[in-house]
Parts: sequence; structure tokens; C-alpha cells
Amino acid sequence: MSHVQPGPETLAPTLLPGTQSETVTALVHYYRAELARMAGWRDRIDRTSNWAITVVPAMLSVSLSTPSSHHGVLLFAMLLVLLLLFIEARRYRFFDVYRTRVRQFERYYFAQILSPMEDNSSNWQQIMGQSLREPGFLITMSDAFARRLRRNYIFMLFILLLAWVLKIMSPRLQDEAEKVEFVRSVADAVANAALGPIPGWAIVVAVGLLHAALLYASLRADVRSGESSFGEVHV
Repeated sequence: MSHVQPGPETLAPTLLPGTQSETVTALVHYYRAELARMAGWRDRIDRTSNWAITVVPAMLSVSLSTPSSHHGVLLFAMLLVLLLLFIEARRYRFFDVYRTRVRQFERYYFAQILSPMEDNSSNWQQIMGQSLREPGFLITMSDAFARRLRRNYIFMLFILLLAWVLKIMSPRLQDEAEKVEFVRSVADAVANAALGPIPGWAIVVAVGLLHAALLYASLRADVRSGESSFGEVHV
């Protein structure tokens, strides 16, 4: 008895929804899947923010509460926070993809069910279908970096900067019984900023340029596009 191998023409066709109820069921299940993926990436974003919030007070405690602690501890804390910011910006780009899909469902499907209005974007299903066929990021790395910096990280970096300035201006922190001695000139503070063989003026210039760039990135105009341009509730 011969066995006929199934050819391409004998394969079962792709099972697509055949009725309106089946289509609605498929859309609802897909919406729940996208919502779960969005929530998963949002949880990852919150984790990096929590790590940064933990790093800042820990490093402040080590640096300011111990007289023998070097000001380089605060510079190291700045680098750690920047590293976490880069990680969070990358995660935010993934989150933004799934958040946009969820918002498209809510804005063009569920909102139309609850409050029907004139449909000015009847091609939203084609746009989402193309996004599923060829997934791509909707926001650049620099924009994601600036957005997360503006939301959380600029405040933490500013606190570390103030603590670092305090540290180099009061290098003679002694026991509690003695008073804190501050430097008497800017030159002394710059000299105290030295880090090993690197002179203090180089460290001050590098820290100043870094925070000036971060301040510019946090204050520049945020040109929103896509679903982020509708409404005020955005991450």
C-alpha cells in the first residue's frame, strides 16, 4: 500500500476567523496578549528605576557619612545611574511598541464601541498589520533616553552633583565633635577634585560638560508622535 506524501496543495489552509463573532474573539485575545507584553516591559522599566533609586542613597550614605570616603565614590555613582538610564532607554523603546498597539486598540476599537465618533483613521488595522509583519521601533534611542531622563533620572543626577560639590568643598570632614571645614577658594575646590593622576580641573570640566549635556537633553522640546500625541497620560 503506497503512502502519498502531502504536497503544498494538500496542506490545510490557514485558519482565519469566518464570522464576525470569531473576529471579535480573536481581536480580544490579541489585545490581552499585547497588554501583557506591554505590562511586562513596563515592569522591566520600573526595575531599572528602582535600582537607580537604590544606588543613589546608598552611595550618598557611603560618601557623606564616612570622613575617609573619596569623592570618586559619587563619580562612580553617576556612572552607574547613567548605565541604568541607557538600559532603561533601550527597554522603553520595546515598551513603546506594545504600548502603541494597545492604544490603537483602545482608541480606534473600544472607544468607538463606548462612544462612536466619526472615524478619521479607518486604516488603523492595516497599520497594525504592517507593524506585525515588519516590527520596528517607533522612537529613537536618543528620544527614549531624553524621555526617561526627563521623567526620573535628571533629579537623581542633580542630587549626586550637589553631593559631589559638597564633598570637594569640604574635604576635611572629621568626627562629629569637630566642625566641618570648607575650602576658602575655588582653586582649592578644583584641586580637591583630582582623581589619581587626573588633575582636578579636568574632572571639573568633564563633570560640568556631562551635566550640561544632560540638562539640555532633559529640557529640549519633546516632539510627540503617534499615540503619544493624544492625551496627557504617558510614561
